[in-house]
Amino acid sequence: MDKKKKILTPKEVVAVDETALFEHVASIIEKRRYRAGIYANSEITMMYWEVGTHINSVVLDGNRAEYGKRIVATLSQQLVDKYGNTYELTNLRRMMRFAEQFRDFEIVATLSPQLSWSHIIELLPLKKYEAKLYYAKEVCERNLGVRDLRRQISRKERQKGRFFLSG
Repeated sequence: MDKKKKILTPKEVVAVDETALFEHVASIIEKRRYRAGIYANSEITMMYWEVGTHINSVVLDGNRAEYGKRIVATLSQQLVDKYGNTYELTNLRRMMRFAEQFRDFEIVATLSPQLSWSHIIELLPLKKYEAKLYYAKEVCERNLGVRDLRRQISRKERQKGRFFLSG
């Protein structure tokens, strides 16, 4: 069936509901921006995990601790010079801890679209891996922001009468 397009003459043009048009277009923009943010966040989290994994496996492999510390500091400075303050030594060490504490690629890939780097930083000090996964799941299920996660960790730890944070 061949459908032909009808060309409207000025007499046939119908008035457009400008408010509805704006709302629909704004909705499209908001939805796509949100999805782009999730994608970007996921890629950044995976990048940090990959960086940490690579440094852990190559530079700090086993018995090269002192040498490794110097190398990581030098690497950090080089990265800062090229890519900015995101790669300062403190954050580079967090990437390494992240990779060390979350070794399973599948788990990281599943969490990365839903947890920001700030969420992960809040999870790193928890001693027990199970606690890390529990709180990560809470963030995903309840769409918790970083402040909410911090409050929940603090509240739960007080309720349990335990101290799960490392020194």
